[in-house]
Amino acid sequence: MTNPAHHAFTRRGILTAGLSLGATATLAGCGGGKTAGGTAATGPATAAATSYDGPNVALQFWNGFTGGDGAFMKKLVDQFVAEHKNIAISVQTMQWADYYTKLPTAVQAGKGPDVAIMHVDSVATNAARKIIQPLDDVAKALNLSEADFAPVPWKAGIYKDQRYAIPLDVHPLGFFYNKTVMEKAGLDPNKPPMDNDSYMDALDKLKAKGIKGHWATPFPFTGSMGTQSLINQFGGAMFNTEGTQATWNSEQAVKALTWWQDLIKQGYSPAKVAQDADFLALQNGQNAFNWNGIWSLNTLNEKNDLQWGVSRLPNIGGKDAAWAGSHQFVLPVQKSQDANKATAAKVFLNWISQKSLEWAKGGQVPARNEVRDSAEFKALSGQAALAEQVDDLFFPPAVPGIADAFGEYEKGLNEITLGLKDVATVLNASAERATKVLEANAKKYGA
Repeated sequence: MTNPAHHAFTRRGILTAGLSLGATATLAGCGGGKTAGGTAATGPATAAATSYDGPNVALQFWNGFTGGDGAFMKKLVDQFVAEHKNIAISVQTMQWADYYTKLPTAVQAGKGPDVAIMHVDSVATNAARKIIQPLDDVAKALNLSEADFAPVPWKAGIYKDQRYAIPLDVHPLGFFYNKTVMEKAGLDPNKPPMDNDSYMDALDKLKAKGIKGHWATPFPFTGSMGTQSLINQFGGAMFNTEGTQATWNSEQAVKALTWWQDLIKQGYSPAKVAQDADFLALQNGQNAFNWNGIWSLNTLNEKNDLQWGVSRLPNIGGKDAAWAGSHQFVLPVQKSQDANKATAAKVFLNWISQKSLEWAKGGQVPARNEVRDSAEFKALSGQAALAEQVDDLFFPPAVPGIADAFGEYEKGLNEITLGLKDVATVLNASAERATKVLEANAKKYGA
């Protein structure tokens, strides 16, 4: 099963055809310039300056931005090409599921792109498979360090003490609320409940008015993301630090999933919630609260008659924590390294990172501090509200194939949410199955 991080954007649109951008750049020849011969296929990228004044080059840039976010990336690429007449960018955009199949095949055939985007939980897998290059020298050449980025996504790009990715963004879960529905229950629409006591009090008041305030969905969108957040808020974790064992059957996790299941048992949620029905209910005035991804901002902004607000996730379990994904830049392995392309690729990567305010408008929180701290970003009220939790986000350990284990968690979540089965029993069984997946992957990837 595909990881939730990958689901987030495949659901927002399909664009299988590649986009050819930057056609205005005049090329003296594809990849023109000197080639650095003898570079090993698995060797690290060559260090580069922050500007490129060499001969014309054409870069391939692969990503899975098939939804509305794709238009924002296209705008950035167009701007880059306009400012760098000697660098053309050909963008190939595809569904994430196809992307993660095609990228390794292309790299192994010597036909991989020069620059690519990867979800943070896929970095270790592709590093272990030697699909992407180490980037420590790239970060050094571009003068990038943890001081430039939010610490959580910056550290997440490291596998076996080497950097393989440079963060572009984080896309966290947030708390969306319908102000009109809150007012019906006598709640202050400008003061959403932010702790367990106030949250349960609000749900009770909504219930008294015949409103099921928080719909519990069994699907990855957004039940898996929400319950993972709860597990961390209650002091638990999805995996042990080494990523060798699923730990979502801990005492803390049982408390978290019991709270979730009780939403249904105590009548705060319908018993059977269809995919996306929780988000649609928020828009239609059928519920008050919805925990959903930052990508929901632009959808809600288009609803002119909807009175809504957004904030960081409420702290239910006692610890601030929220699920998030992160798009990270990677440089795929090249069988024969072109020094000019390598330099241009780093310039492109760094430039997009610096200009990620435009990317934020598509529903992202920039990983780069200077962008996130800017007045322009803070004017994006929804994104800025969700950025407040940037230090409270969590990612799975950097272990190859760890995304495969989430399928077992989601099976358990389905049993707990739809079947209302005993929480501890279900979590024990699903964690045991997931740990076997991790053990098999350790052998598969030689970890």
